[in-house]
Amino acid sequence: MKSLVVFYTRTGNTKFLAEKIAEELEADIEEIIDKKKRQGKIAWLSAGRDAMKGNKTEIGEITKNPSEYELIAIGTPNWASKPTPAIRTYLGKYDLSGKKVVAFCSSDGYDSGQKVIAELKTMIPNSDSLESLVVEKPLKNKADAENNISEWCNKIKLQ
Repeated sequence: MKSLVVFYTRTGNTKFLAEKIAEELEADIEEIIDKKKRQGKIAWLSAGRDAMKGNKTEIGEITKNPSEYELIAIGTPNWASKPTPAIRTYLGKYDLSGKKVVAFCSSDGYDSGQKVIAELKTMIPNSDSLESLVVEKPLKNKADAENNISEWCNKIKLQ
């Protein structure tokens, strides 16, 4: 099954997950670039506010056309129990109807990330939503994260 892993990261946690998932699924990978400055304390607060309000943002050029893939894994950090504006923009731009879509989320531990996953699923109507994965602090718990990813990817491969 031709697969694509699409993700946004600010701190590297979601990138770590995305790279491991892409490796496990032998998938292509696409990092979404948010053109708005998201580094620093003030930008961090602004980012959380944008996520809570459901705002979109300007993203960089997309190089992989999701219509060419059967399985798409969407990854986002948990920002205020919401998907990031960059992922919201991507999902608003591309119709994933009829695709097998799985969602993954990195979490800092303040929230389980399940609200993010639930909202992502509502943003991908008419797709075949399979599995979801939330990993808490993946860069601090790399071995556990890798084990969770491996188990999750094995479930996906069986479907």
